[in-house]
Amino acid sequence: MKQIITTIRPYLAEQVLVSLRRAPLEALSVVEVKGYGRQKSYLDEYRDTEYSQAFVPKVEITLWVDDSRCEEILEKIVSVTRTGRIGDGKILVLPVAEYL
Repeated sequence: MKQIITTIRPYLAEQVLVSLRRAPLEALSVVEVKGYGRQKSYLDEYRDTEYSQAFVPKVEITLWVDDSRCEEILEKIVSVTRTGRIGDGKILVLPVAEYL
């Protein structure tokens, strides 16, 4: 069993969930998060004034999948989320020692 944790741009979350709709998953959770990586922060505009936000909004999707299906699931996530620009997000794959 593997745990896949992916942090992605919010507007891509729905597309990822649609691509995983028929995937063989044990479980899935979705959480709105804020953070930053190499892009550090972003500029936003409010009432014609630019201001900097310290954290960038993201969506974290956590999946639990069988070892044999892990690569298939990763390919689906990457095909939807990769734009080639800074801020695409991260994917972590962790082994699960026990699943109840």
